[in-house]
Amino acid sequence: MLLADLVSCSATVAATRARTQKVAALAPVLAAAAAEGPEILAIATSYLGGSLRQRRTGLGWRSLVDLPAPGADTSLTVAEVDAAFAAMADLAGPGSAGARAAAVADLFGRATEAEQAWLRGLATGEVRQGALDALVQEALARAADVPLTAVRRAAMLAGSTVAVAPLAFEGQAALDAVGLTVGRPVLPMLAGSASSVAEAVATAGREHAEVAVDTKLDGIRIQVHRDGDDVRIATRSLDDITTRLPEVVALVRSLPATRLVLDGEALALDDDGRPRAFQDTASRTAQADGVAVTPFFFDLLHLDGRDLLDSPGHERLAALDTLVPEQHRVPRLVTADPEAAEEFARAAVAAGHEGVVVKNLAAPYEAGRRGSGWIKVKPVHTLDLVVLGVEWGSGRRRGLLSNIHLGARDAATGGFVMVGKTFKGMTDAMLAWQTERFLELETHREGHVVFVRPEQVVEIALDGVQRSTRYPGGVALRFARVVRYREDKSADEADTVDAVRALGAS
Repeated sequence: MLLADLVSCSATVAATRARTQKVAALAPVLAAAAAEGPEILAIATSYLGGSLRQRRTGLGWRSLVDLPAPGADTSLTVAEVDAAFAAMADLAGPGSAGARAAAVADLFGRATEAEQAWLRGLATGEVRQGALDALVQEALARAADVPLTAVRRAAMLAGSTVAVAPLAFEGQAALDAVGLTVGRPVLPMLAGSASSVAEAVATAGREHAEVAVDTKLDGIRIQVHRDGDDVRIATRSLDDITTRLPEVVALVRSLPATRLVLDGEALALDDDGRPRAFQDTASRTAQADGVAVTPFFFDLLHLDGRDLLDSPGHERLAALDTLVPEQHRVPRLVTADPEAAEEFARAAVAAGHEGVVVKNLAAPYEAGRRGSGWIKVKPVHTLDLVVLGVEWGSGRRRGLLSNIHLGARDAATGGFVMVGKTFKGMTDAMLAWQTERFLELETHREGHVVFVRPEQVVEIALDGVQRSTRYPGGVALRFARVVRYREDKSADEADTVDAVRALGAS
């Protein structure tokens, strides 16, 4: 299969907002990939979902700024592209940077202009076509003529859509044969969002008068599997970090069970029991030593031969409470009273946590799904920052200035310090406006980045701030998105970098 087939499909998907039309464009391409074999189908499924199959390639946007002149014809195959990225992922040690640059030049030199732009987005995780994993699952179900529910369930239990794509074309029986296997991580259940605790309680409490209100910890999501003395710990993205968390392994081995699957968070605490900065937890789970982490569990998916995925939430929590000591369970309130839930949420935030997750006690564990079974509520922080540069978009945003570079005011120097980027929260009208506006403010260009005079103030909503060496300000914004452009504020009224850092210390 030619790469051009996927690039053309992606462009078609990006050009429409209708979900049915997106699925209709994806399905025949997946069917064509399946006809070429399970390996080609796996690559196409991953690419059309916006991801490389390799988790790390050593490539970033800086390494893809200066590319060779594009090729003249569409000769690249998806198999060749996958092999090239796999080879880059294997590079390590002295000379690897040069070898990787040469590999990039070779691959991108064979790609057409459209293929180059799409591959760059694929490598940096910025393919903006609207074809997320859920859409690819729908397209697989249509192409293979199997129930979507069967595809979804198999994908959640196997850990990815890519893993079950070939099974879809074998038929529903092959999908139904995929089950929860202790030792094989499943996709974690995700939470929707609400603007208030009362709204979340009303939504989650429709089927069951009471809801569970869990403290939302700002840690690392962990899924722990135990089979006898064999313990495996996986992250939200299903990476294995077992060897890095011996204290979690020891705790789980001490529990009164032989086979289990737990869902929870690992969190670094200070001497007073308050959560440390997210960066402390993140750095600890990236290596086997450093500050200790404490596990807190909030769900139980399997216990001694009994799968609990389809059991209602109140049954899973009852089993969890008998298995895990209270000091290692996420603080929880079960109530039908919105005011009591609100008070609990305020106390959680005051204790240094992110907010709460309100849970439907009648709902099953919907692995890999973001719905109304779990609803998170977090305080929203906003900052007024200054745009320092903008990147040209791709996909539906091709020809528009999209990803904005955000700067905070340095009160000491009067200049601006970069603290993050975002392309989220932008309407079509906003994209058109900012393209015209920032071209007027342009000072120079470097590759696909347009640098601008630091004049335009933008209001940014964010979930928090963490320490980071990526940006000059020493911090990075978490889940930043545009609220509005502030025509009523001048750049010297923007928030200071000290104010940004203070959010990370709060």
